[in-house]
Amino acid sequence: MLTFFIDKKMITHAIFFYIFSFIAIVSAIMLTVSKNTVHSVFFLILDFISISCLFIMIGAEFLGMIMLIVYVGAVAVLFLFVVMMLNVAQQKNEWFSARKSNSHIPIGLLVSLIVFFELIIVIGGWKYKTNIQDSISLNISSELSNTHSLGNVIYTDYILLFQLSGMILLVAMIGAIVLTFRHRSGLKRQSYIKQISRDRAEGVELVEVESNKGVKIDV
Repeated sequence: MLTFFIDKKMITHAIFFYIFSFIAIVSAIMLTVSKNTVHSVFFLILDFISISCLFIMIGAEFLGMIMLIVYVGAVAVLFLFVVMMLNVAQQKNEWFSARKSNSHIPIGLLVSLIVFFELIIVIGGWKYKTNIQDSISLNISSELSNTHSLGNVIYTDYILLFQLSGMILLVAMIGAIVLTFRHRSGLKRQSYIKQISRDRAEGVELVEVESNKGVKIDV
């Protein structure tokens, strides 16, 4: 009876694993071939959610939660707002109809080949190096979960690098804020204080219009 329960649990786990894998592959394909940019971002969010479910199912719950919080909750939503605000779908035809639209293809192929060879080197070195587990100097207990083990490693052995990366992100955030609020000549800025504090007399102008005549508007 126990063996039957274990086999049934493994079969259910495998079925859900293949379902999430199929959804991730289909959403990645639709992300690439979709003509609507907003739909592409939605397929990207679906792809991230499916990959996070796969991480959780294989025991890497920390990576799954980070995928949901960071990529789905921040990056993908940021992409969606940027796409909707910049109206990329309308400008896409102008980008691809230009004469020099094919100039980015060699650069893209070169970057893709470099990334592909780097993946081959990393995966091949990890697979054919027999003593890779012995060369790891981290003391990870098998009794702890992945989240506890990562927390112990980050906040003990790599605390200086962790704090340094946090300082770099803080400097980048401050630089982005400074560049955003930098005053430049010839640029109209929105003053929300004036918009909120203005009364009806400043925002509305009543004009008597004569018959069969229009209204002159100062632009």
